[in-house]
Amino acid sequence: MQNWRIFCVVILFLAFGGGVFSRLVILQVVDHGFYKALAKGQQTLPQVAVGERGDIFFTDKKGDSYRVATTQRQPFIFVTPTEVENHQETASALANILALPEELISEKLSREESLFEVLKKELTRKEMKAIEELNLSGVYVQQESSRYYPYKTLASRMLGFINQEGVGQYGIEKYYDTLLRGKEGLERILHNVAGYLLSWGKDTLENGEDLQLTLDFNIQSMAESLLAKAAESHDIEEGTIIVLDPTDGTILALANYPNFDPNTYSEVTNLNIFQNPAVESIFEPGSVFKPLTMASGIDSGKITPSTTYIDKGVVHIGGYKVLNYDERVWGERTMTEVLEYSINTGAVFAESATGNSIFLDYITRFGMFEPTKVDLAGEIYSANKELKKGYEINYATASFGQGIEMTAMQLVRAFSALANGGRLVTPHLTQQETQLSEPVISVRTASQVTAMLVSVTENGFAKSARVPGYYIAGKTGTAQIANSALGIAKPGYSDKTVQSFVGYAPAFEPRFLALVKLNNPKTKTAEYSAIPVFQELAKYILDYYEIPPDYEK
Repeated sequence: MQNWRIFCVVILFLAFGGGVFSRLVILQVVDHGFYKALAKGQQTLPQVAVGERGDIFFTDKKGDSYRVATTQRQPFIFVTPTEVENHQETASALANILALPEELISEKLSREESLFEVLKKELTRKEMKAIEELNLSGVYVQQESSRYYPYKTLASRMLGFINQEGVGQYGIEKYYDTLLRGKEGLERILHNVAGYLLSWGKDTLENGEDLQLTLDFNIQSMAESLLAKAAESHDIEEGTIIVLDPTDGTILALANYPNFDPNTYSEVTNLNIFQNPAVESIFEPGSVFKPLTMASGIDSGKITPSTTYIDKGVVHIGGYKVLNYDERVWGERTMTEVLEYSINTGAVFAESATGNSIFLDYITRFGMFEPTKVDLAGEIYSANKELKKGYEINYATASFGQGIEMTAMQLVRAFSALANGGRLVTPHLTQQETQLSEPVISVRTASQVTAMLVSVTENGFAKSARVPGYYIAGKTGTAQIANSALGIAKPGYSDKTVQSFVGYAPAFEPRFLALVKLNNPKTKTAEYSAIPVFQELAKYILDYYEIPPDYEK
């Protein structure tokens, strides 16, 4: 009887063991693929994501590249409180490794309703290794992508930045956002029990394209340092320097002051600093515009560089008076001398001799009423409606650069025609096919005006722009800022000025053209503010490119 009972127990045990074994066989052998896929599906989830953004590079004369914008993956640590086994020990251990207050970590570990509590970003390798060695439950190290600008403020108002949604804002980042941005694709994501990221892998993600800019790293750096120096010595409110090759429009430098650090753009309080004044701000250029007036008269056959007039110090137009700087009277002068000594009444004479309609036609040809089409976001331009109304006084003041508005880039583009034999360039920041306009003036006119501008630096008020051994063509401009441009609700002009200098060298075979524009420096004229900046920049570029001199020093 006892043997029968033992036999029954054995039979039951074998039957139960057989059932368990057969179930295990079904789970691990027969249905292994199904359950493996099910488990993997719970942890590894394909989802639509975006590839990494392309990098942006500057270059130099040797062809070396400088990465000025990139995407980096930064390690960070987070915890899932419900998975942490011993809160006190974990908090103490992490506090020692991360150099964080233990109370802070404990407070985050107490948030059991939360599944994702970030403790620290940008972990060091030492911190990551120490955390890995502890192998704490509920503690995870992961990486996140972020846009990084290694040179911080360098060219920031030209580059722009990336917002929290990964979209380019301002400048190059916005203009080339589609090209730089990674393409959508599938990404494999491995989650922890709580559903938070443990690791990831790319399936069909496609990164954005890299972008090589034409800007020369060294010239850009020099231009920005000169603006910073001008801020100290002349207390400028804002400044812009543009350097380009006038033969094809390649931009070598586009510097502004002040700048911001795009790595911390969210900390900026004055949002105007995000805009690039080279293309997003219009101004009245003053006497730097006079060479374009002269080019219009010479090309139309109405005047020559040697045409004379008699200056009496004032021109009466209707109820208005046009005066020279410091109300000087110059007597009989040629058109070349008008540029040399920046005589306002001489510019009025040249415009009057040319004729309003012809003058308007030429400044239209010079691109004053259209965008330059530079590859930067946010470019604006002025319709100059007041000038187009046809009042005599408006044409008169426009002849010496007051009452006519433009951007710094428009002014540089117009001067390119004087430097390259008569055609407008299309300024560009990326390598592309050269785009030149139809001739706006003849080669002869461009050569004559260039010679006049060389005379300005050799014999006129711009002598301090000279670089020994080279002929420099250039012109100053000191313009009052209109009250309306400052938001002041009354007609007329303020006591603030824009002081500028545009020049190119070597004058008769130019390798570069540069504009220096300073807003409200604490000096009377551009002769003492913009010219010294240009001269130092020009000497640097001539030496940097090892350009042979025009004559022996």
